[in-house]
Amino acid sequence: MNQQPPKQSSPSLVSGLIDTAKNMFALVISRIELAAVEFSEIGSHLLKLLFASVLSIVALWFALAFWCGLLVVLTWDALGWKILLILAALFSIVAIGCSLYMRSVLRQGRLDLLPVTMAELRKDRDAIL
Repeated sequence: MNQQPPKQSSPSLVSGLIDTAKNMFALVISRIELAAVEFSEIGSHLLKLLFASVLSIVALWFALAFWCGLLVVLTWDALGWKILLILAALFSIVAIGCSLYMRSVLRQGRLDLLPVTMAELRKDRDAIL
């Protein structure tokens, strides 16, 4: 009797490609999960920040209105209508300054979204390429 030793099956190209595809799919799923976690954290922080911002803006408007009213009442006898012009010029300068600052922040790209996810995706890209 001629017995042949059992064949050792070597991995084929197809099984290697299937394993690679499975790993790539798992990598994509893990990156999606990471992005979802970061989005949920961003959402909760943004909601708290939005509430605090709205509340502080309303309080600031009231404070500003009362301070301006007090300033107008106290200086009306000395300056008359000119105090209104001074306040209008002051608030216009502040508004222009704030607008220029916001534009510079947007142009510099300081609003980096999903930093951990983007770093991981860059690592993945570098590893694959």
